[in-house]
Amino acid sequence: MASIEVGRVCVKIAGREAGEKCAIVEIIDENFVEVVGEAVKNRRCNIAHLEPTEDSIDVSGGIDSIKAALADL
Repeated sequence: MASIEVGRVCVKIAGREAGEKCAIVEIIDENFVEVVGEAVKNRRCNIAHLEPTEDSIDVSGGIDSIKAALADL
């Protein structure tokens, strides 16, 4: 299984954005991370609400480059 790490692409499995791809941009603590995606607002998210994929992207370029990289997946 893929691990929770900065740059990991995940699919949200709960909430109004369920089914949408997002990328982890910061690990807040053992339960929460900050995510951003094409259809996912930049926000804190419970790790239990994420399904990590095998993909990971570079998140150092900013939100626009993260959204572009997610669109290419």
